[in-house]
Amino acid sequence: MRLSLEDVTLRRGRRDVLKGLSWTPPAGGRTLLLGRNGAGKTTTLKIASGALRPRSGKITINGEPASSRDLRRSVAMMQQHISAVPKLTVLEQVAFAAWLAGRSQSQAHAAAQDAIEQVDLTRKADADPTRLSGGELRRVGLAEALARPSEVLLLDEPTAGLDPTQRSRFRDLLLALDRPTVLSTHQLDDVDELFTAVSVLEDGRIVFDGSIEDYLGLGSGRDVARQAESAFASLTGDA
Repeated sequence: MRLSLEDVTLRRGRRDVLKGLSWTPPAGGRTLLLGRNGAGKTTTLKIASGALRPRSGKITINGEPASSRDLRRSVAMMQQHISAVPKLTVLEQVAFAAWLAGRSQSQAHAAAQDAIEQVDLTRKADADPTRLSGGELRRVGLAEALARPSEVLLLDEPTAGLDPTQRSRFRDLLLALDRPTVLSTHQLDDVDELFTAVSVLEDGRIVFDGSIEDYLGLGSGRDVARQAESAFASLTGDA
């Protein structure tokens, strides 16, 4: 599936968050979306998932204009902030998310079971999500995205607030995903192993869109994280 944002603008108050943004994430592999805080990364992902409509511009799937409903059925987004749903079990919460995205009740239940197994939460399927740890709740959020009937995954700061052990577990989950994935994060360790492409958002526009190799080639440093940071600085004027 080819997802594209074309000349998209969005304004909040007096500020233009996105300024004629055009972006086509790769149709395969894992793409890293970088940008400063407030650069519009979350806004871009929400528009791409159908959760937010732009002021102008269009979103297409395989070259055809896509409605919010089309996007919700084709693109699944994991929000940065995951909420536990009171009075539901973990399995029920994930199944509910799948049902809201268009699956039948039986399909949602089966998809939820598969997704919970993928994120290694089977033993917590009957648990109260309000009693989970922060890392476990983030895995519930990923399971919700995986259970939806989507062809593309968008993950917004999925490792925010996780300790090193939890981040390592999430890294393994990311490597095991079997569909095109776009991930927004500030964690730049091992980017050469985790990602195949990079897009950099600056001042409401995409200022870099290319392979991980080309991106790292813009920076310098004694390790990959330093190279990635240096490349980002060169693209955003902080060098």
